[in-house]
Amino acid sequence: MRARTRIIAPLALAAALTAACGESGSSGTGGGGDAGGTAASGDACAPVAGDQLVVLEDDEGLQNADNIIPAVTATAAQANPALLPALNAVSAELTTDELVEMNAAVDVQRQSAEDVAAAWVEENVDTAGLEQGSGTVVVGGANFTESTILATIYADVLTAAGFDASVQEVGNRELYLPALQRGEIQVFPEYLSTVTEFIEGDEATQVASGDVDATVEALTPLAEGAGLVFGEPSEAADQNAFAVTQAFADEVGVSTLSELAEACGDGSLVLGGPGECPERPFCQPGLEETYGLEFGSFRELDTGGPLTKAALQQGEISLGLVFSSDGALAQG
Repeated sequence: MRARTRIIAPLALAAALTAACGESGSSGTGGGGDAGGTAASGDACAPVAGDQLVVLEDDEGLQNADNIIPAVTATAAQANPALLPALNAVSAELTTDELVEMNAAVDVQRQSAEDVAAAWVEENVDTAGLEQGSGTVVVGGANFTESTILATIYADVLTAAGFDASVQEVGNRELYLPALQRGEIQVFPEYLSTVTEFIEGDEATQVASGDVDATVEALTPLAEGAGLVFGEPSEAADQNAFAVTQAFADEVGVSTLSELAEACGDGSLVLGGPGECPERPFCQPGLEETYGLEFGSFRELDTGGPLTKAALQQGEISLGLVFSSDGALAQG
């Protein structure tokens, strides 16, 4: 997977989420009971080691909606009416669980992105039913596994729809978005909230949110002004998420962050993440304010990387910041 710094600067090259939710540093007062309403005590929610990691559902929508969405040069979309329908056929089927499995297939099982993408298309898209088009289409991809897989899926589906499609690696957003606007590439797999904030460009203004429809509505006029159009967002999302071990989830009986707050009011939770987490509104302050979570301690690690995942697996932290489509979340 890529090295990412999603909770740092809103418009950082690799950032996929922007900070604008809630006030940093205040502590919530919710939680305090287990599923039966009895307050937890002692170290009821202390770390539990285990190999398998699982994301707790962000059921109150703390994180921005970074669903996968196809970006297309407006001139290409106008000249090729079959282009967007083919890409929307991908969005209609793609899920976060499938994205996790595909990332794991490449990063862990060492399969090629091309083989993984082709297998997904064969299983999920009715290519015979696609509206047919023609002409050359270059699909851009950034230099990390997930983007390469998605770009290859787009190219495979476009090829099946009659286009002469290819994939070109074009680097980070500050490089590929201008290339898309200039028509040097015609298609790119994007992230809904990240691209919305990037095009909007004002770090003091937050236009994306956890609401997919509202964020698409905000993106549409911004895209028009930038000479772009966007297809339908998929269910699949790659965004900040918080994971525990499956052993912890089973022992405490939680699957959502709200349930975690109810079960773990004793201050025994150990949070792990990057050094800025205690001040960033999508990290510790957001968890405290949105869910009423209380933490006994914080351990500085990395941003969804190997240090955080290892600390979870080794029972050094209870809850860690990860990315929702990380291949490490694949069920083994």
